Amino acid sequence: MTNRRSFIKNTGLLALSLPLLKSNLLASSTQKKLPAIGIQLYMVKEDMAKDPAGTLAQLGKMGYTQIESYGGDKGIFWGMTNKEFSKLANDNGLTLISSHFAGNEEDFEKTAALAAEIGMKYLIYPWKGPQKDIDAFKRIAAEFNDYGAICQKNGIKFAYHPHDYPYKPVNGQLPIDVLLANTDKEFVDFQMDYYYTVTEGQDPETYIKKYRPRFRLCHLRDVLKERLPAGSEDESACDLGQGIINYPHLLSTALDNGMEYFFVEQSRFYHETPLQSARVNLDYLKNLKLV
Repeated sequence: MTNRRSFIKNTGLLALSLPLLKSNLLASSTQKKLPAIGIQLYMVKEDMAKDPAGTLAQLGKMGYTQIESYGGDKGIFWGMTNKEFSKLANDNGLTLISSHFAGNEEDFEKTAALAAEIGMKYLIYPWKGPQKDIDAFKRIAAEFNDYGAICQKNGIKFAYHPHDYPYKPVNGQLPIDVLLANTDKEFVDFQMDYYYTVTEGQDPETYIKKYRPRFRLCHLRDVLKERLPAGSEDESACDLGQGIINYPHLLSTALDNGMEYFFVEQSRFYHETPLQSARVNLDYLKNLKLV
């Protein structure tokens, strides 16, 4: 009798637990995750300048799978040909997705062709600087449309990376709004830098939703609470998860609205080396539960 009662009791408990177990399994199977985690190589520029192969090897071993380059002294391919640099990245489990690059139209077209040849997805214009009037930003928008057309002709995409100045009012308007309104969505995407958007008092979620899906890429670092509202100077930056930016929610929103590429870019280091900081920020994103 005791065994029979125990059997009935255990069977009942199992029946009660099955819906909960099923719910938990379903939740875990549908948990949103970043498709890949990348790093902007400017964060480890000193290491790259000394030893590109060794630095990429370390980034790959950490678990990064994508990289974004920039137009440094050795060019976006670090003194190598496009195919040599792409192979070096691939050999270390890394894919070269994009690069920041600013140049005249002739240089831009040459670089776009080289980038497209190795399967890169984007060339990104990183900096125009503050302008005297809002009409200057309208002219910049027209220039970006031309760059976007060049990229499309060569089989790659174009994007713009806003720093702090597009979020500062000029003639009663925000330049970021003018740039978004006056660029052709077929030619020009944008790279959200959460740090600058937040430190300039704007809401990243509003922009990502309103202009869906134009914010296709992003840069990731956090903002110290005690440094606000100090503005967008780099001294208010901190490791991911140590500041005020709600990345579990914002990155979930980003995925829902067309964002595809996510790059760590820390500028203020709380560890002995930038590579150690790269590891800390990667670990945060690996364990991040999006909501």
